[in-house]
Amino acid sequence: MTASRGPRRASRRRPFSSWSHFVGNLLVTLALWLPASTDACDEIPRYDSMKAKGNPVPPVSAGFAVEYECRPGYRLIVPLVRPTTTVCQPDGTWAPPLREACTRKSCPQLAEPLNGRLEGTFQFGAQANYSCNVGYHLVGTPVLRCELAGDRNNVAWSGDPPQCEKILCQPPQQIENGTFSNSHKDTFEYNEVVTYRCKPSNGPDEFSLVGESTLTCSGPNKWSSDPPVCKVVKCDYPSLPDGHIVSGFGKKYYYKAEVEFECNQGYSLEGSRKIVCEANNAWVPEIPRCVKGRPTPDETPSRSLGTGAIVGITLAVVGGALALIASWMYYQKKRKGKTEGTAAYSTYQNKSSTPAQ
Repeated sequence: MTASRGPRRASRRRPFSSWSHFVGNLLVTLALWLPASTDACDEIPRYDSMKAKGNPVPPVSAGFAVEYECRPGYRLIVPLVRPTTTVCQPDGTWAPPLREACTRKSCPQLAEPLNGRLEGTFQFGAQANYSCNVGYHLVGTPVLRCELAGDRNNVAWSGDPPQCEKILCQPPQQIENGTFSNSHKDTFEYNEVVTYRCKPSNGPDEFSLVGESTLTCSGPNKWSSDPPVCKVVKCDYPSLPDGHIVSGFGKKYYYKAEVEFECNQGYSLEGSRKIVCEANNAWVPEIPRCVKGRPTPDETPSRSLGTGAIVGITLAVVGGALALIASWMYYQKKRKGKTEGTAAYSTYQNKSSTPAQ
């Protein structure tokens, strides 16, 4: 009977024993988990030239080690090799503290172009700037960048180096009724100048050169302006009722001829006093007109003083100055005489009033 009761009592205690075992495991797990959470490092240190291998995700527990490698475009600094591994400490710091252990890679050395200049550095991320001397132009890309190559482990320039070539111009355009200097040449160098002129006319009126008479080779096949035109430019006779021409007299008026007007007495000028014959065979601005009435002060023509007037004014100024000087000298002399007379009289009076000894 006693032996049969033993197993029944043991079976009744099994649920309590299982529950105790579960609670104990839970407490152990919590005990282990709490210190780990307290000592965790919340961030992985970041560096400009290095990156963490495996891309660990924070937070990490104490004792967790992070190994770094150079970023693409960088290499280890040699011969001084610095530590690249650090460990998360219980207090949330990392030890040993790391310094940048990588430096930028360099692209192949570039040579300065013939007849040009090169500026910049050759390290990863930098750029090289090309320019040419005066009289030369750049053929190719003016800026090269040191960037990652195809496998991203090496660096290379973004393109081939440019070259500086001599600036040359093809002959400028021939014009009708005209020609230009050195028209026999096949090419013209930088800053070389050609001059246009018009040919003689077979008619009653000569050709006028409208536009720039000289062109300069300013760039590769580039002239400073368009070629001029040779044509007859003739303006009508500039008639002004109740007025007359004061300068620019002529029987015919061609390109760039200038005429200046003046209204008769009792009339005032409306418009520009001076007009010019322009390329469209018209006067610019339009011919003015004279209207009845006294001219305003602004419209009254200015006349320069003649030589006689200038001499007269000069003599008057000099004469006035001399008169002032003479008057001042006379006044000073007269004043001095009065002072001396007064002093002598005072001396005489003193002597007369002194009793004899």
